[in-house]
Amino acid sequence: MHLHILGICGTFMGGVAALAQQAGHRVTGSDANVYPPMSDQLRALGIAPTEGWDPAQLEPAPDVVVIGNALSRGNPCVEAVLARGLRYTSGAQWLAEHVLRGRWTLAVAGTHGKTTTTAMLAWILEDAGLAPGFLIGGVPADFGVSARLGRAPFFVVEADEYDTAFFDKRSKFVHYAPRTAVLNNLEFDHADIFPDLGAIQRQFHHLVRTIPGDGLIVHNADDANLDAVLALGCWTRREPFALSAGGGGWRAAEVVDGGAGFVVELDGARVGAVRWALAGMHNVANALAAIAAARHAGVPPAAACAALARFQGVKRRLELVGTAGGIAVYDDFAHHPTAVRTTIEGLRRRGPGRIVAVLEPRSATMRMGVHREALGPALAGADLALLHAPADLGWDLGPVLAALGAKGAAHASHEALIAAVVGAARAGDRVLVMSNGAFGGIHGRLLEALGARA
Repeated sequence: MHLHILGICGTFMGGVAALAQQAGHRVTGSDANVYPPMSDQLRALGIAPTEGWDPAQLEPAPDVVVIGNALSRGNPCVEAVLARGLRYTSGAQWLAEHVLRGRWTLAVAGTHGKTTTTAMLAWILEDAGLAPGFLIGGVPADFGVSARLGRAPFFVVEADEYDTAFFDKRSKFVHYAPRTAVLNNLEFDHADIFPDLGAIQRQFHHLVRTIPGDGLIVHNADDANLDAVLALGCWTRREPFALSAGGGGWRAAEVVDGGAGFVVELDGARVGAVRWALAGMHNVANALAAIAAARHAGVPPAAACAALARFQGVKRRLELVGTAGGIAVYDDFAHHPTAVRTTIEGLRRRGPGRIVAVLEPRSATMRMGVHREALGPALAGADLALLHAPADLGWDLGPVLAALGAKGAAHASHEALIAAVVGAARAGDRVLVMSNGAFGGIHGRLLEALGARA
């Protein structure tokens, strides 16, 4: 079968492309923006994406067109698909019908930490010799790819609440019918498609409704928004995890070095201990969720803890890109105030040195200015915060800069941002670049400029 994927360079759609090719299908595709890490993964698979939306790419007609949720009516390829009566589907629907059907799906949902927790869970199962399939919204260092078919029965999937396609406005995760589900946390996000928190909670409850009674829901007991979701009705066994003291379920005790080491407890009894390369309490919570989900698939907690000691993390999640002139440059996908704050805190716990935060407000929610009041306090943990303020941002960064005071500044161009970093950074500093896009390749350009200065 020939699949043509529109929006193939998104992390999810790129993963679908990899799975389809591994299943023996011919895969082609296109996108408007082609950048790493997904462009690198596609090229390694021998898939060369077409740049742009010229309908000529649909000739001769593929057997099915898989349409990503970034495309909408008015797109030339979408209009051509409809006008010619070509068969089409969404990435989530194709995944459900051609990969997940008949398998034990473990799905990880939540506003924050989905990618890292999914990677942790896949690695724990891999380390246990279960060879799971997976689709992750990033590239785990332990696997080097974002998706693979793996060996039945287990398949681990990052369960995104974003909508499915222009013709299917349900959250993608509603398609997956998991037997094991992780509900990591829940905050308001994706303001371009959800009018309020309640709308997201309804989608999460749709997910809860699809989990069988003999399955398992691993949920964050510290999250009141998830409590409200489960209060709407739950027909599945639940296991809570939490960082707060007291209570049953999965807990972390004896936490040292900001989360670099901790003991894992289940209902008050010690079941394992983790010492690993990650840091930050958000990653401790992610680990508890992954350990609990892996136990449902048959991996003992002690074995899961041992596996996490060898976990290498995910690209673009506090990833060290390089060092120049004694200054380290990190890349992170953070684009929500909570993620920005926890990322800065995690880097702070990794060791001494000033933190120079460089942020691109790129996500649809960020560009709408929804988080303008929360963004300044989220960046306040950095020693210096520099923001990209393009002419088409659409809102005034004034409240953010006012909250930051002398440690905050905004610049309209990438060149000005680079110059500001070069002018302010000194040996021993850590430059933390945060964006959910390519950010104009600023990471490499920063390293080049810092190296030239030295």
